Amino acid sequence: MNPAAINVLLVTADQFRADCLSVAGHRLVRTPALDALAAEGMRFTRHFGQALPCGPARASILTGMYQMNHRAVRNGTPLDAAFTNLARESRGAGYMPFIIGYTDSSLDPRQLNDGDPQARYEEGLFGLKQYAPGSEHASRDSDWLLHLKELGYPDWNTPFAQKPGYEADTARRGPTYAPSQLEPEHSDTAYTADRAIRFFNQFAGQPWFLHVSFLRPHPPFIAPEPWHEMYSPDDVPDFEALPSLDDEREIHPFMPFRLERLEMNPKLPLDGPHPNDNPAWRQARATYYGLVSEVDHHFGRMVEALRGLGQYENTLIVFTSDHGEMLGDHWCWGKETPFDQATHVPLIIRSPATPAAARGGVVDSFTEHVDLMPTILNAIGVPVPLQCDGRSLSSFLAGEFPSLWRDDVRWEYDFRAVADPAIDARFGCSIDELSFSVVRTDDAKYVHFASLPPLYYDLAADPHELDNRANDPASAQPMLSLAQRMLDWRIAFNRRELTGTTLTRDGPLEADRRRRIV
Repeated sequence: MNPAAINVLLVTADQFRADCLSVAGHRLVRTPALDALAAEGMRFTRHFGQALPCGPARASILTGMYQMNHRAVRNGTPLDAAFTNLARESRGAGYMPFIIGYTDSSLDPRQLNDGDPQARYEEGLFGLKQYAPGSEHASRDSDWLLHLKELGYPDWNTPFAQKPGYEADTARRGPTYAPSQLEPEHSDTAYTADRAIRFFNQFAGQPWFLHVSFLRPHPPFIAPEPWHEMYSPDDVPDFEALPSLDDEREIHPFMPFRLERLEMNPKLPLDGPHPNDNPAWRQARATYYGLVSEVDHHFGRMVEALRGLGQYENTLIVFTSDHGEMLGDHWCWGKETPFDQATHVPLIIRSPATPAAARGGVVDSFTEHVDLMPTILNAIGVPVPLQCDGRSLSSFLAGEFPSLWRDDVRWEYDFRAVADPAIDARFGCSIDELSFSVVRTDDAKYVHFASLPPLYYDLAADPHELDNRANDPASAQPMLSLAQRMLDWRIAFNRRELTGTTLTRDGPLEADRRRRIV
């Protein structure tokens, strides 16, 4: 097969937890379309994002780099124009890469003219062409809002307003229960899938590259009918949380700061009972699951459209998320925490190159977002830039398991706020020290803060990370071992574009840069 002849469909569903797939064993959520994709492709059960929140996470997907190298550390932090990216490189194989939705990647202002409006938006990635102009603004999506206006919605500019008449149910079940005012076929998720299907029809007959970026199941946790009541709060799994909010605050100096800044929309009260006994929190979980199933439904429509056009077999499909969602675990909502729920995300890849005997395979090895760019470039026959920190998953997709592979995963979080010096003052450190880095193995996790004490979890004994053992003398040696791993990683993965080049009398000499494992 000529690699350049295949289509590429990269789908990200924002804030989608890895465990929220029925094929992954979730006892409540139903995701038949994604289950079917997994049955025809490869499911990676221990796939982790590299950074938090959205912008840094997506920068790692689209550049193949760890945050310590791309340094797009916050939403709104510009991505250095010196770096190449998946879109730019795919053009080398003759693709015109399109996107529907957003990247949360901000353009390098040094490459823009004074007064350029792009310098005021957290959006843009050199190389991607927006298929539906306006859809890059996510919940401020001008094209979607205009679509709602054209459909005659009087409140088209407040698309997440809830239908009236649910006041009694809302009082009993919590603020996320009432459905969106929109008909289900007019939701942002439906709109995004509709535009993708239009794209498939428009470009049928030629190789294409499309990145579809769904907003959901990201907040606000407001679902259209019938998704808003698809799952009962009585049936949702219990929360992994300490007995009280004070217990969570006392874990570490970072936690009170985190708990003060919960990403909740609509707001959920923190001063209530334990999440297991809190109807509003349980309903918020149920609503989130409904949004997950809505994404699955519309993704299924996209797959059926590909089948109907005869393009499915020849399309590389990658489904993942930028990051996860705490969903009330550890009394937290959102994603900006060191816990697994924040970065453990689904990854399902259906490749035309996967042999029939290997389809439906499950990979339990650790994989990372930095692996996606090398994997896609490998599939379309484009050399992987030395910039990339990851490694292609092509061996797994071929049904082969490498004898050497990583035995841990890493991610980072930078909690600086350029416009809010109160955070620096709170922790008594410089803005560049407001960050942590995580190394996680099969049975342990070490979290190193630049200016605060570390965290250490014995995952073999404490898989839900409820008992920080950093101050336990018995943990000193395993903590040291993981700290050394982290130091090794940071040394080995420093930017290296020219470090393997030396100038000689005969011209530049390039070293053999093949590495043992990532």
